[in-house]
Amino acid sequence: MLFACLFLAFLLAGCAGSTGAGTNSNNGGNGSNPSSASAPAVPTGLTATPGNAQVGLAWTASANATSYNVKRGTTSGGPYTTISSPTAASFTDASLANGTPYFYVVSAVNSAGQSANSSEVSAKPTAPSQAPAAPSGLLAAAANAQVSLTWSASATATSYNLKRGTTTGGPYKTISSPTATNFTDIGLTNGTTYFYVVTAVNSTGESANSVQASATPVAPTQAPAAPTGLTATAGNAQVSLTWTASSGATSYNVKRGTTTGGPYTQVSSVTGPSFLDTGLTNGTTYFYVVSAVNSIGESPNSAQASVTPANTPVDVTVTVNPAIAHTISPYIYGLNFYFGETAPPPMLTMDRDGGNRWTAYNWETNASNAGSDYLYENDDYLSSSTVPAEAVRSFVAQDQGANMASLVTVQLQGLVAGDENGPVSVANPPDLSRFKTVVDMKSTVSAVPFTITPPTSDANVYMDEFVWALNQKLPGIFGTNPAQPTFLSLDNEPELWNTTHLEVQGPNPVTSDNYITKTIHLTEAIKDQFPNVLIFGPVHYGFQGIYNWQGELSATPSGTNWFPDKYLQALNAASTAYGKPLVDVYDFHWYAEDYDVNGNRIIDLTAATLTDAQVQLIVQSPRNLWDPTYTDAGNSNPWIYQELGNTPIDILGRLQAKINAENPGMKISITEYESGGWNHIAGTIAQADNLGIFGAQGLFAASFWPPNGTYSYALGGFRAFRGFDGASASFGDTSLQSRSSNVQNVVVYASTDSTTPGRVVFVAINRSTSAQVTEIIGQSLSGTAYLYQMTAASAQTQSTGGTPVQPISAGTMPATSSSLTITLPALSVTTIDVH
Repeated sequence: MLFACLFLAFLLAGCAGSTGAGTNSNNGGNGSNPSSASAPAVPTGLTATPGNAQVGLAWTASANATSYNVKRGTTSGGPYTTISSPTAASFTDASLANGTPYFYVVSAVNSAGQSANSSEVSAKPTAPSQAPAAPSGLLAAAANAQVSLTWSASATATSYNLKRGTTTGGPYKTISSPTATNFTDIGLTNGTTYFYVVTAVNSTGESANSVQASATPVAPTQAPAAPTGLTATAGNAQVSLTWTASSGATSYNVKRGTTTGGPYTQVSSVTGPSFLDTGLTNGTTYFYVVSAVNSIGESPNSAQASVTPANTPVDVTVTVNPAIAHTISPYIYGLNFYFGETAPPPMLTMDRDGGNRWTAYNWETNASNAGSDYLYENDDYLSSSTVPAEAVRSFVAQDQGANMASLVTVQLQGLVAGDENGPVSVANPPDLSRFKTVVDMKSTVSAVPFTITPPTSDANVYMDEFVWALNQKLPGIFGTNPAQPTFLSLDNEPELWNTTHLEVQGPNPVTSDNYITKTIHLTEAIKDQFPNVLIFGPVHYGFQGIYNWQGELSATPSGTNWFPDKYLQALNAASTAYGKPLVDVYDFHWYAEDYDVNGNRIIDLTAATLTDAQVQLIVQSPRNLWDPTYTDAGNSNPWIYQELGNTPIDILGRLQAKINAENPGMKISITEYESGGWNHIAGTIAQADNLGIFGAQGLFAASFWPPNGTYSYALGGFRAFRGFDGASASFGDTSLQSRSSNVQNVVVYASTDSTTPGRVVFVAINRSTSAQVTEIIGQSLSGTAYLYQMTAASAQTQSTGGTPVQPISAGTMPATSSSLTITLPALSVTTIDVH
């Protein structure tokens, strides 16, 4: 329960990275179009209703308006930034900072032009003042080795803690923390009675337990029903089969014949509702049926499906060039708060301990400040221990035990919590009576040697002593070649300190010059002690921080006047003078800035059913990271594309070019990112694509930021690369260049394995809504291709059954040349392991 509660609170206290939509300084909405028609009237009746980290807006529709521009500012009277262009007369502005007042106006738009702004309204998002009420209506329904639970929602709850015991009245153990009001508890023992209660949780606290419900799982008394919806899609010497899952089935028998009506021969037994039958004869018609199986028996056969494989035209050709290869960094398979996951993907490699909570962390006492996430409160949230640095030491020790690298935060802003006494006034910040001063290098103000038990009554907290103390507690973590290294991150999202941490920064943002000076001083102090430690910075919150330091700089799309230009040149000079790199990894956060026609941001799309347009926004969005041809198509608010002069975003390509020119050898990381589609196969596809991009583009590290709610589909993207066979098979450690003839539909990531000569692993992604015959050429193959696949159907079966979304075996095919042709199902991720 501790991990689950900590994880929830970390999410609620998370990062401001997802606020990027509201920071566009050059997104002026629709221009006017001279015609005999007139622009619509100004919208009236604008209202703003605050909620927890969000504001709900509504207004009276304007006659002849085809859309609206919603504009937000942080001071009354503006300036305002357009944050969305919905077609409806309402909008919810999410991912805001609690306690910060926001000011809104709305204009109406049609083909003739844009109206004037409406009257201004304002609202201040506020965290709930009390824990939610206990849930009611808990029901438990037993099935084979599982219990399905439902309950009524509690007002203001952001999630629930579901608890289970084996005796009435408890004790209970928390088994899951869902955001939905239902859960399926699987892997139970038939004949055993289980007792359940559920609590409701928000950022203030947890409710009392609900009334108890109980159920006794029982083995099935009959075989499952026959599968329905069997479809067969022909390919070149292969057939792709899919069907609708049967309730209660644990596996399926796939049967094939060469005459209608049979006889049929079983060709495979699979656990999911899909199969790829390979090695067939083109021109021969094959007839298929499928039966469902459980512990009682086997269903009748499904209705028959038939198809004739043929050497059909290839839809997409992917060319692999093994001569262009590079090592894949092991640290791209990372999460934030790994131990908060109840079912983490296997074999992850890095865990990040970051976010807003760590900016004002005092390592001497473990006190910290919540910032705008909750009342600017000083408290013991990160650790109630009085042992110095215990909040960090325990985190790193857990990671070491799980064979993961750690990324921990050092404090750069300048002030840290001086007490644990609750909310801090922001009437005239900073209130220096509540904070202590950060000193980078202890020897500049004190002759007292480093100690792991520093006095807590003085005015200062020393950063070089903090890092030294961690190494004393966990010797060698900052050394030359530790088995699992610990990296250091220079604070978090500094461009937003004046809003996320108003209590210490005050209302004025840190300037880029001041920030760079702070960076050089702190990194020199740390590298004096540990010259081999790798340091990440500047930890941008998003695009505007990268581009113009949140509006401070006069950047131009193709100029050398972005913040990275200034930062890299200064670091290069300082590092040269110091004698070694001061910042090793250029780090930023990337929350997809794509919006549907109603202004909904894709990272807020949580539904299990999405429109085709929403799906394509999600699955295409990773292309903004690297694709120099992608124009952010379909995005209703492409403000980054517009700010870059209507040129492709290609943020990794742009950053790498600046690094190559101004500070060669620096690495790149993305330590918070999201692409949305949390409960849809689109989320799986986007996450798999992100990981493929990180390897192909040579990133050093990356860590996914877990959203609120359920997101098993996104975690499934990790499983395409790590443990895709249900055991320890993983993507190779060497990336091979690959080029798709139609990247909009299909992309394939290629790798070899330095530990197993001859082994080649592909991850093939079909982001189109139709099957794609894909030919992979250029890489010599020898052996058998083992296929593991995630489709919309297989993922839905797993998700509704309460199991993690993960690849299922989809058969094998011979691989004995430099060409492999496979039919990729619509909206799917297929891992192909050749050995």
